[in-house]
Amino acid sequence: MGRAEARPAVVPSPPMSLQPGSRLGAYEILGPLGAGGMGEVFKARDTRLERIVAIKILQGHLAVSPETRQRFEREARVISSLNHPNICTLFDIGHQEGMDYLVMEYLEGESLADRLMKGALTLPELLKVGTEIADALDRAHRQGLIHRDLKPGNIMLTKSGAKLLDFGLARATGLAPSAGEMTASPTMSRPLTAEGTIVGTFQYMAPEQLEGKEADPRSDLFSFGAVLYEMATGRHAFEGKSQASLIASILKETPPPISSISSVSPPALDKIVMRCLEKDAEDRYQTARDVLLELRWVADAGSRAGIPAPVAAKRKSRELLAWRLVALATTAALIFGVNGILNRPKPVKPIEFLAPVPAGIVFIDTPKISPDGTTIAFSAADTTGAQRLWVRRLESLDSTPLTNTETAGRPCWSPDSKSLAFMSDAKLKKVSVDGGPPQTICESKSRGDASWGNRGTILYDGSPQDSIMRVNAGGGTPAPATRIDRKIGETGSAWPAFLPDGRHFLFLGLTAKPDESFLKVGDIESDKVVTLQKGNFSRIEYAAPGYIIYVRERALLAQPFDVGSLKLKGDPFPIVDDVAAGGGTSSNADFSTSRSTLIFRGGAAGGLTQLIVLDREGRELQTLGDPMNVYNISLSPDGRRLATSRGSANVDLWITDIARGVSSRFTFDPAAEFTPVWSPDGSKIAFNSDRLGRNAIFLKDSDGVQAESLLVESTERIGVADWSRDGRYLAVIAAEKGGGVYTVDLQGEKALRPVVVTGFLEGDPRFSPDGRWMLYSTDESGRREVYVQSVQAGSGKWQVSTDGGRDPRWSRDGKEIYFIASNNRLMAVEVTTEPTITLGTPIVLFKSISWDPDRYGGNYDVSADRQRFYVRRTSGMSELPATTVVVNWMERFKKR
Repeated sequence: MGRAEARPAVVPSPPMSLQPGSRLGAYEILGPLGAGGMGEVFKARDTRLERIVAIKILQGHLAVSPETRQRFEREARVISSLNHPNICTLFDIGHQEGMDYLVMEYLEGESLADRLMKGALTLPELLKVGTEIADALDRAHRQGLIHRDLKPGNIMLTKSGAKLLDFGLARATGLAPSAGEMTASPTMSRPLTAEGTIVGTFQYMAPEQLEGKEADPRSDLFSFGAVLYEMATGRHAFEGKSQASLIASILKETPPPISSISSVSPPALDKIVMRCLEKDAEDRYQTARDVLLELRWVADAGSRAGIPAPVAAKRKSRELLAWRLVALATTAALIFGVNGILNRPKPVKPIEFLAPVPAGIVFIDTPKISPDGTTIAFSAADTTGAQRLWVRRLESLDSTPLTNTETAGRPCWSPDSKSLAFMSDAKLKKVSVDGGPPQTICESKSRGDASWGNRGTILYDGSPQDSIMRVNAGGGTPAPATRIDRKIGETGSAWPAFLPDGRHFLFLGLTAKPDESFLKVGDIESDKVVTLQKGNFSRIEYAAPGYIIYVRERALLAQPFDVGSLKLKGDPFPIVDDVAAGGGTSSNADFSTSRSTLIFRGGAAGGLTQLIVLDREGRELQTLGDPMNVYNISLSPDGRRLATSRGSANVDLWITDIARGVSSRFTFDPAAEFTPVWSPDGSKIAFNSDRLGRNAIFLKDSDGVQAESLLVESTERIGVADWSRDGRYLAVIAAEKGGGVYTVDLQGEKALRPVVVTGFLEGDPRFSPDGRWMLYSTDESGRREVYVQSVQAGSGKWQVSTDGGRDPRWSRDGKEIYFIASNNRLMAVEVTTEPTITLGTPIVLFKSISWDPDRYGGNYDVSADRQRFYVRRTSGMSELPATTVVVNWMERFKKR
C-alpha cells in the first residue's frame, strides 16, 4: 500500500461577533435562537421586506474549497425553489467577512425532538404530522431533492402544521457523509456521552448511508420510518451503547413492533413503519407518495385499519349498527339464495395509466376529456412552431393532429363529444373530431376558456377584465352573460362551466388580488346570480353527481355541491396532488373531468431548460446553472448579468452573475413575475406581474436593495417587452386591445399610444437602437411572421422573416436582426436603417433553441459584439409530463 500524503490543516476565518443590532447584508440581528451541528441560528429582521427571518450561520468550512462553495450555492438555489406548506422556505444565502449564512423562514413552535421528550404522540397527532412530512418529502423528491438528514430535530411543529427544516443542506453545505467518510455524524448536535451512547443522526440513517453508498429518496423513507417509530413509541427504533453497536443494530436488527409497545397503535401503522425500515432499499416503499397514501388510508379508515378502543370509541355504536346490518344482510342472502351472492357483479375499480406526450411536442395547454370520457383533446405546439389541436382516443396509443386548426387556443367539447370549439384568427370556431373544415361561430378576440351547454349555447371568457360572453353554437352575435359587480371589488369574470341543466353555469368573479375570487352560479335565462363562496380558486369544473372541482396549491380538490339548491355542502377534500399549471398561469390548472374519466398533468407544465452560451456557429461556450423552469432571458447593458424568470409553482425573477455563475432571487412576491427588461443604464429592471389581478408593470433597482414599485397601471391588461435606448419609452402589449403593440411615454401621462393594432395577435415589440423603428411579430398572414415598421405608425412596414418567425431582437449596434424561425432555428438578417429600411436574406446561425409560445419573447439574448448568444435549450431532463388518465375515478369517492 502506498503511504497517505499528509495534508496541511486549513483554519477557517473566525466568525464575526453577532450581537443584537449587528448586520449581515440587509438583515439586522435581533438575538440568538439556538445552535446545531451546522452552526448557530439567529432571529433577524429583513430591512428590505420588513419581515422576521431566521439566519443560520454555517461552520466556516465553505471558504476552504471553491468546488464546495459552488455546490452549496447551486443546491441552495434548487432548495429555495421548493414551495410547499410543510417545508421551511429558504429565502437567501450570503457571505460576509468569512461567514456563510442562510436566510430562512422564521418559525414559531417547538421541534419534534423537544416534543418527544414529553413522550410519544397520540395517534391523531402522529398521523397528522406523518402525512404532512410525507407530503413534503413527496414534493421535494419529485423535484430531485433528497433530505439526507431527516430526524426529529429537523421537524418543527407550528400552529400551521409540521415544517421540514434544512432540506438537502446536509449535502449542500458539504456536511453530508460521502463514501468512506462515516467517522462522524453530519449534523450531530451533541458529542458522545460518557457511556459512549450515540444520540445524533446515526439513529436515523439508512443502511446504505452507513455503508458509504449514495443516498436516494428511499434513504429518506428509512429515516422517516425511524421518526414515525419514535413518534408512536417514544423510543428510538435502533439503539446501541457504542457507535459500532448502533451501526450494527441498524444494519442487522429489526425493532420490536410498535403494537407491542403501544396498545393504541393499529397494525396498519406497524406495516407502514416496518416497510420503511426494510434493510434493502428495493424492499421499501419506492416513493414518499406511497407512504403518504398509506398514512392517509390509516387516518381515514379508522377501525378498518385496526384502530382499537379508546381511539375508536366514538365509532363503536356506529360500527355495532353496521355489524347488525351485515348480519341481517347475510341472513337475507341465505334466504334468497347463495347463488345471488356468488353471481353479484364485482365492484368497479379505478384504472390509472399515462397518456404520453406525442413526439416533437414542446408545449401543451390544458388537455380536456370529452363528456363521454373516451377522448382527450389539447392544444399543442411542435418543434416547427405550429400550434394546433390534437385528439387522442383512450383505446388508441397515438395522438392525432386536427387539420386546419393552426393557431388554435384551448378547446372545449360539445355535449355529444363529437365536436370541439376553439379560438383562432380572432374567431370562435368549431370542428368535428372526425375531420372536416372548421366553421366560424362568431368574431372574437378571446383566447380564453369556453363551455358548451346542452341547450346549444357556448359561454367563453375573454380577458380578466371582461364579462363572460354567450353565443349560439350554430352562429350568431355574442352577448354578455355576466355582469361585473364592482361594488364588492370584482374586476372581471372568468372560467365558465355549465351545470347539467344547460341553463345554470359556474364561473369566477375575479378581484384585484390573484388569490381571491368569488365562486358564483349564473343563469343564461336571467340576470340572477348566486354567490357560493369567496376564496382562492383556480379554473373550475362541475363533476356529476355533485362536486365542484378546482385546484388549490397544486392539490386537486372536490367540493360537494347540491346542483338542485345551488348550495355547497361540507368541506372540500383532495383527489390528487401536484397538478400542473398550464398556459403560464398558476390559476389555469391542468385537469379535466367527465362522469367516468379524470385526466390531469403533474409536475411542471413545461419541460426544464438549460441556460447556455453559444457562439455564432452554435458551439457551446458556457453553461449557466442547472436545468430548471426558465421562461425569459434578458442580458444587462454591460453584459455582466442575466435576468431571468424561473420557477414552477411560483415564478420569480432571478439575476445571474455571468462570470461567477451565481444566481440571486430578485423578486419575492407570491404572484408571478416575468419578462424582465433592463433600463438603458442597467440601474433598474421593469417587469410584468399579475399581483393586481391583471398584468401590470413594476420597477425595481437592479441591485435589489429597494422594494419594487408600480410603474405603469392601466385598466387594460398590459405587459412590458422593451425599453428604448434613450430611456423615455416602453414597448408594451395590451391584450384587451386585440393583442396590439403600444408605447408608453415615461415622461408624459403614461398613456398607451398605438403602434401596431390590426385585430390580429401582435407581440414581441423591440425598439431599434436609434429608437426610430419597431420590430414585432403578428399572425395576420395565418402564421407568425416578423415585421419592422416606423415607431410613427402608418408609415409602411417590411416583412423580415420568410418562413415563419417570432421573438425578434436587434443587435446592440443596429446592424443585424435576429428571430426564431420554424424548426427552432435562430436566424440573422443584415439591416440598414438609413435613409430607410434595407433588409438582407435571413441566414441560419444555429438550431435547437427553445421557445415559449407567448408574445413577450425573451427566449434568448445577444452580446454587444454579436459573438455570444444566451439561449434556453431543452434539457435532457425536460420531458413534458404525460397526462395521467384515471378511468372510473368516481369510485374513489365511494370510500368517503
